[in-house]
Amino acid sequence: MKASILTASGAAAVATLCFAAAYPRFARGNIQTVQAPRFEVDPMWPKPLPNHWVLGNVIGVGIDANDHVFIVHRVDTVLPETEAGASGASPISECCIAAPPVLEFDPAGNLVNSWGGPVPGAPYVWPSSNHGISIDDKNNVWIGGNGGAPSPDSHILKFTHDGKFLMQIGTPGQGSDSRSTSHFGRVAKISFDIPAQEAYIADGYGNKRVAVVDMTTGAIKRFWGAYGNVPSDSNYGAYSPDSAPIPQFRNPVHCAEPTPDGLVYVCDRVNDRIQVFTKAGKFVKEQRIYPNTRGDGSVWDIAFSKDPQQKYIFLADGKNERIYVMDRQSLEILTMFGDGGRQPGEWFAVHSIATDSKGNIYTTETYEGKRIQKFVAKGMASVPKVQGVVWPKK
Repeated sequence: MKASILTASGAAAVATLCFAAAYPRFARGNIQTVQAPRFEVDPMWPKPLPNHWVLGNVIGVGIDANDHVFIVHRVDTVLPETEAGASGASPISECCIAAPPVLEFDPAGNLVNSWGGPVPGAPYVWPSSNHGISIDDKNNVWIGGNGGAPSPDSHILKFTHDGKFLMQIGTPGQGSDSRSTSHFGRVAKISFDIPAQEAYIADGYGNKRVAVVDMTTGAIKRFWGAYGNVPSDSNYGAYSPDSAPIPQFRNPVHCAEPTPDGLVYVCDRVNDRIQVFTKAGKFVKEQRIYPNTRGDGSVWDIAFSKDPQQKYIFLADGKNERIYVMDRQSLEILTMFGDGGRQPGEWFAVHSIATDSKGNIYTTETYEGKRIQKFVAKGMASVPKVQGVVWPKK
């Protein structure tokens, strides 16, 4: 039988066909490339947890001044037969036991501290459903919650770096009220404008607003809804990509990220859109992201590149299971990476995203994902517009 020889051009054609088969929604002829930040998953990060510990829904990630990575997870979403172990009773086997809600890793992936959870007689109410963890300029830890009835999480907790209670902001157990100045409505995430000493609250799963609070006193200073409107708790029904954009946020308002140039980028998750505002709440512009996405929506969380201009947005899409690398000024998607799955570099509901001082990306997963992953920054490179899984290169 005559042997066939695959030329370089033939190999490229085969690669293109394989790519088209793997990504039929995006492939159109030759694979296009773009200059953008490149990342590779680190399949060995973090290191295994001690004590037979396992994670539930990992629902938030934050980075401190020393590039230590904090996560918060939901103890009660570990497998039911291990809940007894998490609460202190005898588990049914050596494996597995729910880890404490807050875990701290050093840059090498070693677990260096753990704490959190309900404490009898404590002067605070631990959220019934943790949601979001953020570290401020004093290395204090802020935690939200999106638990619902019968006692909604309508407050925020502030702790020291090591878990000593500092402040409870808002009254727990309150219903939704997007114009309240005394409590929140199932907060998704907290972010900070350090020079102004203000915290931006994505508020959230009950309320439909961005709220801004004083980082020292916890007082609510201002708030707004979509397009800078006075927020409304009206029910606009289910999202439809064929309908005109509604004048309010839908639940959840999932992130509100301020930038040094005076802007705030808001994740209107189920509406499949990023809205941009001034820090006073004046609407600037918006960008729809894969607007045919229904259900949980496409705009889950935002992190920024670490250059002084924060040129790039890294947007987590937990429904389509991708990270989008976007130009922050134009809101154009330059490239995307990842895919749905269980292996390193894949996700099952990528939920939260953060960057460390070196530009590395950390992501968490909710639902059945239940993990944190690290994506190592590899500098600028020519990358395909749709990269797939960014496995380490040899």
